[in-house]
Amino acid sequence: MSVLVIGAGLAGSEAAYVLAEHGEEVLLADMKPKLSPAHRSENFCELVCSNSLKSDDVFGNACGLLKEEMRRLGSLTMRAAEASRVPAGGALAVDRDKFSGYVTAAIKAHPNITVLSKEVTSLPEEGIVATGPLTAGPLFADIQKKFGTLHFFDASAPIVSAESIDFSRTFSQDRYGKGEGDYLNCPMTAEEYNAFWDALTTADRATLHDFEKGEIFEGCMPVEVMASRGRDTLRYGPFKPVGLKVEGVRPYAVLQLRKENAAGTSYGLVGCQTNLKFSEQKRVFGMIPALKDAEFLRYGVMHRNTYLQSPACLNADFSAKKSPRLFFAGQITGVEGYVESAAVGLLAGYHVLRRLHQKPTLVPPSTTVLGALSRYIATPVEDFSPMNANYGILAEGFGGIRDKKKRREQLALRALAEMDRFSAIYR
Repeated sequence: MSVLVIGAGLAGSEAAYVLAEHGEEVLLADMKPKLSPAHRSENFCELVCSNSLKSDDVFGNACGLLKEEMRRLGSLTMRAAEASRVPAGGALAVDRDKFSGYVTAAIKAHPNITVLSKEVTSLPEEGIVATGPLTAGPLFADIQKKFGTLHFFDASAPIVSAESIDFSRTFSQDRYGKGEGDYLNCPMTAEEYNAFWDALTTADRATLHDFEKGEIFEGCMPVEVMASRGRDTLRYGPFKPVGLKVEGVRPYAVLQLRKENAAGTSYGLVGCQTNLKFSEQKRVFGMIPALKDAEFLRYGVMHRNTYLQSPACLNADFSAKKSPRLFFAGQITGVEGYVESAAVGLLAGYHVLRRLHQKPTLVPPSTTVLGALSRYIATPVEDFSPMNANYGILAEGFGGIRDKKKRREQLALRALAEMDRFSAIYR
């Protein structure tokens, strides 16, 4: 009996290849050669740019660490990236055509994989759904009917590390004294706010696909678009100082930060959904005094993105709570980024493999990036949104090491040791 995998993007290809390499017959269904609005080639696993796989720094970048964890699990994506690599300093940049060509050839040449060029219109009872952020049509409707509302777009604000915030330029207080000090406030003077506003309204924005523009901006207004409606618009909106005082005086404007996890290691910028380029986000939000030296764990994004409210419907092994033989993989689960999507597909393949052989499911430890992402998508949260690889979601344990570089090295060494133990069981 063949295992059905729907979608031959990074997640689906990783899952299919893992299963096939372990002797399982796989039926990989994909709509190509029919193309979606975001696709340009009939090959699988298209990347939008050469540096889509981001940093390759294992000991200083969470995405670099995730890639090394994937290598230790036998990732097809990582082999393709190495075979198509181009010089780019510390980044894992690739020749996009060679990369997708490598994966496509490996998939089509595998004796245990049968590629079915067909658009699947309904959910199967079992298998892996890896249809990505542009899932649409009858399949979208069927997923939504069975698993609840899907998000049509991803509009999220930046997240910064707590240790990089200048707490001497903040104060903890909820508006009008309501609550228990859940918000960290970053006050600005009139001069600071006006300089920030000038930079925000003139900063470079990321380019959206034509098919995304109306849908996204009707659903959620980027902070830079809101600001462009008038110099004081933010001061009457997300940056309003009303109900807040510092030593009895109301600030001119206030950016509020909210904890992103129980440990308080990361904070989100409230009301700052943005479509600015990543470099511009760092520059512009860095003009807020408390964020002068902020480290961005996740930049704000705004693009078409279909994803499940995973904490309500998925387990940490990506199986559906209502249908335990049905798994989801990739960006539809609520992870953000090419590498993260591929990683989830790789792990989903192993989970299905163990399920087929009636072995207990094992989720990687939360001290690994893969394990932390697995738990993130399954942990109940008030406002779930997609997450990329970052140190803020990793289980801590080296708080006594003050030097950030050394602490991250220890986090990476621990993660890789745990992944070696984990891969010895799963591979």
